Amino acid sequence: MAFENLGSKLQNVFKQLRSKGKLTEKDVKDAMREVRLALLEADVNFKIVKNFITNVTEKAVGGEILEGINPGQQVVQIVNQELIDMLGGSQSNLTFSNKPPTIYMMVGLQGAGKTTGCGKIAGILRSQGKKPLLVACDVYRPAAVKQLQIVGKTYDIPVFSIPDNQNPIEIAKASLQQAAENNNDVIIIDTAGRLHIDEDLMEELRQIKSATRPQEILLVIDAMTGQDAVNVAETFSQTLGIDGIIATKLDGDTRGGAVLSVRAVTGKPVKYVGMGEKLEDMEAFYPERMASRILGMGDILSLVDKAQKAFDEKQAIELEQKLRQNTFDLEDFLDQMQQIKKMGSLKDILGMIPGMSQVQNAEIDEKAMTHVEAIIRSMTPQERRNPTILNGSRKKRIAKGSGRTIQEVNRMLKQFDEMQKMMKQITGGSKKGKGKGIFGMGKMGLPF
Repeated sequence: MAFENLGSKLQNVFKQLRSKGKLTEKDVKDAMREVRLALLEADVNFKIVKNFITNVTEKAVGGEILEGINPGQQVVQIVNQELIDMLGGSQSNLTFSNKPPTIYMMVGLQGAGKTTGCGKIAGILRSQGKKPLLVACDVYRPAAVKQLQIVGKTYDIPVFSIPDNQNPIEIAKASLQQAAENNNDVIIIDTAGRLHIDEDLMEELRQIKSATRPQEILLVIDAMTGQDAVNVAETFSQTLGIDGIIATKLDGDTRGGAVLSVRAVTGKPVKYVGMGEKLEDMEAFYPERMASRILGMGDILSLVDKAQKAFDEKQAIELEQKLRQNTFDLEDFLDQMQQIKKMGSLKDILGMIPGMSQVQNAEIDEKAMTHVEAIIRSMTPQERRNPTILNGSRKKRIAKGSGRTIQEVNRMLKQFDEMQKMMKQITGGSKKGKGKGIFGMGKMGLPF
């Protein structure tokens, strides 16, 4: 997970600060030394680290802070605000042209995830009521046009290309007419990339920019390339001019320094971050939420967003009724597991809950959920609805069918029984109003 190492180290530093009744200037400077090392190890640009530490230290060593009631917590708040400022201050949305179509030009090096990013952005905009058109202007990379067509089909977005035409400027111009004829109010141009920045690439991009006059030029960077991503962002910003950044593969980088750096280096906002392969894994970037997660203070707003997308409202109402009536069974539990899986990994979910950072940093066995699911799926519908009928021979059959042991089956059933008892206490049997909880599951311990 992005920022995992940085978050762990910063949380340890601030835990030590909070444990002290009063802070001296030496305490603050010692802490800032550890923060500086943590940021550098996370691959944050050294100039940005220097400015960050200077700003925090100047504010933290003031008399009001060191003599405050809770100076350690005040220092954490200063760091939190500086992180938010470093990341852009506030969330930056895509802007739209006053006169359709709105044109977005996606640029970046080869392999950054530009083509897939085009499809995901188009999918997001379509969910907002727009009618996007993808335009294939990468005529050099083998099968690039085909890849965009596959991406378009995946998200049900039309793709415009001109077979046998090797002139991306002509294709880009022609897409304007195509959009007008089909009432597309958004055009997303997938441009060519290179393994490195060269003058031919930049000249071609400048010509496409001149021919289409895009509302925004969005630079796609690979977060896993670290400082190289920062250098790429700086060059594109200075040479072509960019309006925003999309950072991909953030889920595969435990450092995250590139995202912390590109905003500060270019002055341009990070608009979206790619946290996985699915459409819903392309997330709007909120500086204040990310800073909060890095410092272990949770991210409830993002968690609620994920829950709202994952959970069916009708199912949630039905589930609440079952919780109140104490009729929640293993079929309901299996359904809830499927809903939770839509929200991402358990580790990421825990990282969004305030106070759960230590659990998040511990080893979490993601496979345990899969094992529980296999056990339940090996049961008959009758057994799921009434686990009390499970005798020795039935458990043996279930264990064999799920590839688990009888002991694991017994353990899961015991934990589920305890969970039901806990739910009954929380909901007060059939009493109204206490059963739902943030996942629609009540405040229960899950058997995995």
